[in-house]
Amino acid sequence: MNHSRKVDQDDIVRARNVLLASGRRTPREEVDAYRVLAQVGPAYLPLLVGALRRLSYDTGSGRKHASALALSEEAVAVARSIDAAEPARADVLYRALDACQKELYDVGRGAEGLVMRAEMVAIGRAQAELSGVPAVRGLREWAAGLSDEGRYAEAADVMTELIAAVLPDRPRGGALAWSLLDWIAALHDAGRSAETLAAFEALVNREAAEAVNDRSSMLCHLYALIGYARMLDTHGRGERASLVRQEALTLLTRLADTGERNIWSAYQTSFWGALLAFSGAERDRPAPDGPHPPSGAAPMHWSPDAKRRRSGGLQALREEVDALARSAAEDPDRHLAELVRLHHVLTVRSAVHWERSTHLFTEHVRSLFDDGVGLAHRLYRHDPVEGARALARILIDRSTFRAAARDLGPALDDFRQALRHLGEEAGS
Repeated sequence: MNHSRKVDQDDIVRARNVLLASGRRTPREEVDAYRVLAQVGPAYLPLLVGALRRLSYDTGSGRKHASALALSEEAVAVARSIDAAEPARADVLYRALDACQKELYDVGRGAEGLVMRAEMVAIGRAQAELSGVPAVRGLREWAAGLSDEGRYAEAADVMTELIAAVLPDRPRGGALAWSLLDWIAALHDAGRSAETLAAFEALVNREAAEAVNDRSSMLCHLYALIGYARMLDTHGRGERASLVRQEALTLLTRLADTGERNIWSAYQTSFWGALLAFSGAERDRPAPDGPHPPSGAAPMHWSPDAKRRRSGGLQALREEVDALARSAAEDPDRHLAELVRLHHVLTVRSAVHWERSTHLFTEHVRSLFDDGVGLAHRLYRHDPVEGARALARILIDRSTFRAAARDLGPALDDFRQALRHLGEEAGS
């Protein structure tokens, strides 16, 4: 920005009057005033960046400006023009880049958004080095962007760096749990099985300790145990998986008998949804035309493009399931097992979508879980060997859904039935 350009003195006076006036000024008036003053005084540049960000998104109404991307790009350009010696420059530029990368992802320009995320991490690293704080700002967003691009090994490395920095401080609340979930997802997608299982065990241990100390929900501990058992099975650790399911059975039996000790927020349901995504990811086959959300990562950290692909494809997936159901009725030998798999994918995708869309999500997906169990029973009657495994898997998923819906007695019934189909001790 050219600070030496001559500006009309009347414009400067009007701009200052707008900012000094006691009445309420609009975001547009504020931006116009700072645009004028920033041309004659570099001290106004950070204020202009903030005004542009406020204009691009009205937090009061929750609506974006029609030119939100252009305003965000202008904010980045203005932030870059701040003198490098200015102490506040890094923070101002970081926030401007953060807002702009979100807009770029939202319009499908993820490659440009990822470049901005890389710059955010560079700023974060420089700040961390100066302050001595181990956690680098922007790592989670950078890892999510890398996963969006299919660069799973790099994403896993970034999340490993983040966890190594934050784990010693054990942040309170759900922040650490979400970071662990994202780490597990990145490691899993990168094919690093031993590290994935170690990370999952860390999540289980954390949830157990938090539940014992009344800092987290017992249900979150249950979901972590069930997810861990599923992951152990995926990586050929069946004996260990069976032991973990017994721990889950003990905990679920207690919950069905006494309920939670405390009343918790909707956090535990979101936690369930993130772990359920792992179940679907094992049987999902994403379309080859673009990236997909990391398996098991919290939906709040997916890119808007990935969210649209997952949610927008539900109707097409439902139509595919309906068509396959007709084929399975005519030729179950060829189509029934695939119908069970695809219906399970539809159920998991729908549950994750509706869980983050409405607190009434149970009414949108209850019938899907019930239909999935019914289909798995059909497969079990048709092919007892393959059907037993599929039925156990789907019963366990419905068990966790029922637990999330606070139907703990039926959840326990499902879980016990699943264990019997797996040939494991199911209790009485």
